[in-house]
Amino acid sequence: MSLLTHVLSCLFGIGSWVAINGMWVELPLMVHVIPEKWHLPSYLTVIIQLANIGPLFITLMHRFKPGSLDERPIVYAIVVVGVLANFLLAFLWEHTLVLGGSAHSVALLSLTFLLSVVDCTSSVTFLPFMMRLEPQYLTTYFIGEGLSGLIPALVALVQGVGVMHCKNATSKVNFSMENSTWESNGELQAYYQPANFTTQTFFLFLSAMMAVCLAAFLMLNHHPAVPHESPCKCYLNDAEHEERAGINLTAQSSTPEQKPMLDPLEGSAKEPCSSFGKGTYSRAEVVFIFLLLGWVNALTNAVLPSVQSYSCLPYGNQAYHLATIMAAVANPVACFIAMFVPVRSLVLMGVLTVTGTGFGAYNMAMATLSPCPLLVYHDLGAALMVISWVMFVLTLSYVKVIIGVILRDEGHSALVWCGAVVQLGSMIGAMTMFPIVSVYKLFRSGDPCNTKCPK
Repeated sequence: MSLLTHVLSCLFGIGSWVAINGMWVELPLMVHVIPEKWHLPSYLTVIIQLANIGPLFITLMHRFKPGSLDERPIVYAIVVVGVLANFLLAFLWEHTLVLGGSAHSVALLSLTFLLSVVDCTSSVTFLPFMMRLEPQYLTTYFIGEGLSGLIPALVALVQGVGVMHCKNATSKVNFSMENSTWESNGELQAYYQPANFTTQTFFLFLSAMMAVCLAAFLMLNHHPAVPHESPCKCYLNDAEHEERAGINLTAQSSTPEQKPMLDPLEGSAKEPCSSFGKGTYSRAEVVFIFLLLGWVNALTNAVLPSVQSYSCLPYGNQAYHLATIMAAVANPVACFIAMFVPVRSLVLMGVLTVTGTGFGAYNMAMATLSPCPLLVYHDLGAALMVISWVMFVLTLSYVKVIIGVILRDEGHSALVWCGAVVQLGSMIGAMTMFPIVSVYKLFRSGDPCNTKCPK
């Protein structure tokens, strides 16, 4: 295994969702400046779902014209768009236009749509590209994908996003035209400290991260030290086929044959039990795998993140930030575990999914009880909330990585469908939670300074 290739695969994976993840963590600074205020998260939810037109096009092309689409030019295009869009956001995100008699952040919303297309399309292009590399590098790619959420969160933490202090609220009392005084009304209010660096700098950092992803992708394609597997026929012309065939014959004569796990061709009498991929899994198992994949991504990418603040803030701002950061750390940790303990048992996948769903159900229950969840006045309540979020992300992230590894062995088209199901699950989760949270407002926010509950 090449250390260089592992590093490049990780950097390539970071570019998959770093732009949109960065947008979400920067919201607390942006909403105080733009005219949309705290309606911006609702707009982002809709924009991200509209951006699924990108993965839909790629999936339909693979379905109806298999072999006609090479991911490499698409990856180059979307990553370049990501670099430019983030760079433009750094200078244009505050600019507004008057439409219909009111100001709107047209530049911000338009460039966010482009970034959403980039990140959504990465699910159905980055993963299939990894088929060109040896199997062990796919897990490293997933580590990078996990870091795409952790790195912006850590940068925002250094920036001071959302750092607040509870202070006594004061009000101005006028005694006469000449004299006035300030007095405390006895209530605590949240005061957010100024950021250590500007939103412009943050977007320039995101642009640099996308540029690093582009450089990593270039090296994965062209660096001679990067080992490639023989790709499928749809990637090569006739001359390349002959060249690859000669290389493969030479390699087979000098190295022992390596058989993939669960080789469906083992034994001449064995027939494929389904038409999916290599036929390793039955149709029922294939349906089970994709149902798990869609369910896990709906929970981790849409359903639970939409209520994280409701579940954590009643326990205090420190508990909220700790749960957010530790959950982000749990994602790449799960990928590291999967790298060294890649258990492909479908039974274990089911058990872990049920376990992770149980932790998610606890988080959802506490969000429903906000602003007065269980043990709201006790350190144990905050500790349980942080642990529950970490275990939720850890178990379900492991499931996602192992399913990706399983589908990687089933071939290129399996990874395309993997990305499509990831986006489909995320879209269903987001569209389900959007009316519940933003339209009907069934959740109530907790005030970390003045939580008032019957003891």
